[in-house]
Amino acid sequence: MSNKILLKQVCIIDPNSSHNGKNMDILLEDGFIKKINKSIPTEKNTKVVDEKGLHVSPGLFDFSVDFGEPGDEHRETLETGCEAAIYGGFTGFGLNPTTTPPRDNKSAISFCKNFTNNLPIEAFPYGCVSKDMNGEQLAEMYDMTKAGAVAFTDFNKPIRQSGLLSRALLYAKNFDGLVISFPHDPTIAPKGQMNEGINSTQMGVDGIPVLSEKTFLNRDLYINEYNESRIHFNIISAASSVEGVSKAKKANQDVSCGTSIYHLLFDDSMLLDFNSNFKFLPPLRTSSDRNALLEGLKNGTIDLITSNHQPNDIESTQVEFTQASFGAIGTQIAFPLALTHLKEFIGIEGIISKMSINPRSILHLDIPMIEENHKVNITMYNPLEKWTFSKKDNKSISKNTPLFDTELEGKVFGTILENQIHLNS
Repeated sequence: MSNKILLKQVCIIDPNSSHNGKNMDILLEDGFIKKINKSIPTEKNTKVVDEKGLHVSPGLFDFSVDFGEPGDEHRETLETGCEAAIYGGFTGFGLNPTTTPPRDNKSAISFCKNFTNNLPIEAFPYGCVSKDMNGEQLAEMYDMTKAGAVAFTDFNKPIRQSGLLSRALLYAKNFDGLVISFPHDPTIAPKGQMNEGINSTQMGVDGIPVLSEKTFLNRDLYINEYNESRIHFNIISAASSVEGVSKAKKANQDVSCGTSIYHLLFDDSMLLDFNSNFKFLPPLRTSSDRNALLEGLKNGTIDLITSNHQPNDIESTQVEFTQASFGAIGTQIAFPLALTHLKEFIGIEGIISKMSINPRSILHLDIPMIEENHKVNITMYNPLEKWTFSKKDNKSISKNTPLFDTELEGKVFGTILENQIHLNS
């Protein structure tokens, strides 16, 4: 039987589409966009979606998530992580390798890749750069690519050995692989808890200086330049990093970078009351660093926005500030947060570029388009609808977020991936 969905009078936001900015009817049939027109009559056996103020865009892509499984299912399972991402409007995500056990082989990649086969979302797993994620020996990068790995990273463990990073970049060139760097030198401030500055001093907490990011970012840029290879910096946090990446891009290095929605919206003053849910690595930095990130977002130095979803259980969050784990959940609210705070700054089109098109482009994945005869890969949302994110809305196993009971302006209505439709309400 034919599988038809008719979207009535939706505003199309897709910089690559000839219909960008227009209110149109869209007929979806058997997983493809069959027709786009000002008015399409409703036929029998067609599911109609007719919501006031509804916008559609190419399905969102969350570049950096940590779902814990296998090994840390108490923090998040693939099932709950996918559910949170789907409710957040994502139709794809880049899955960081777990640490227990490290995802450093093809069977581990296949397990994650195949998990989403029957879900309205696609997993794109990242493999480890180093075997056992211990930073000493290259993992089986080519085998993992064959199994479906789209990039390589040791996630939030920096590659300390310059020689290993150089070999990884050089080896990945053979199959157009991408190495994702986490530019953080932990030896500079091994006990650091937050940004080093006035606020850390006032709180009496060990700080993490910008130097820890700057040292490895500049090192990695030099190594990448030498090998004429391709590198991505996952989360940058400082003005100096924006400057460093900008210079490398102007010198025609193949380099890209992203930052988290939290680093764009908050600074280290949020930790003054010792709220460990604002404790990130890299840390939230000063307001001038945040302004530099925003400017880098606007001028194209920063390519993408990610939730950097990092679930932590109660035992590792509801403890003394210095003992609390880094990170917060965010895949469910990253897009609504961007709509709330950034749509006046870079426009909805700019948000879609940073959260749908650019992430896939960097990973050399197919980019969805709202055009006839293209596969259906759509996020539906109302950029003006107000709602409050509460604990009962949370789909993650973990609850480590500083943003419960926050009012947001911009609500996800649902997603459609080929024949699979998901509606949040």
